[in-house]
Amino acid sequence: MTTHATGTRQQWLAARLELLEAEKALTRRSDELARQRQALPWVRVDKAYTFDTDDGRATLADLFKGRSQLLVYHFMFGPDYTAGCPSCSSIADGFNGFAVHLANHDVMLTAVSRAPLAKLHAYRRRMGWTFPWASANGSDFNFDFNVSFTKEQQRAGDVEYNFERGGHAMDVEPAPEPVVQFAATCGTDAPTYSRDRPGMSTFVIEDGVVYHTYSTYARGLDGLWGVYQWLDRAPRGRNEQGIWWRRHDEYAQR
Repeated sequence: MTTHATGTRQQWLAARLELLEAEKALTRRSDELARQRQALPWVRVDKAYTFDTDDGRATLADLFKGRSQLLVYHFMFGPDYTAGCPSCSSIADGFNGFAVHLANHDVMLTAVSRAPLAKLHAYRRRMGWTFPWASANGSDFNFDFNVSFTKEQQRAGDVEYNFERGGHAMDVEPAPEPVVQFAATCGTDAPTYSRDRPGMSTFVIEDGVVYHTYSTYARGLDGLWGVYQWLDRAPRGRNEQGIWWRRHDEYAQR
């Protein structure tokens, strides 16, 4: 027997119509938040960042590839990892499908990580991805956009992530078990794993000048994580008991 409330079709429809009003309110609020994001002041980027890419050495402006807008996903893949973060990998599984649409709407999507380009290439082949992925190895880019941190920052408790200094689960000592588990799947230990974090940043280029327009981190990435948008509409929702997701080639065949 089901443990969930049941009812007639008429009762379901009445409840659904009530929920519809709440969904519409959320949609309107989401539209307003999008307008607020777009209204943020642009910050000129004067620092000369360079990246290793499929096309060779590139500047931040080069990553636009002729478009006026650039979306950067800060993918957790540190120089000492042997594989990319499973959570970032789950998010990135959706990139191939919509990157082509974005590219044809004046928006370039690229992932950026600190791992050397050869590691990124090997992992991208393993995952079957084709979206652009640049290495910021040797650059200040990740550090300046608060998704990578030094050992000294960790030891001093001077990590600023998600617009807060300290207080993040990845900064707790000893490291929480999920962080330890994820670190192991990336072939490293928790402190090394935690020196890189997920996020996304957006940029625009106008009259040859690049501007930073927006960044988000942690739960701010929920809307980009396609699987969770589907689960939120499934009968039992996210229904999570610990870490359940894997890289897509690590699930048992069913």
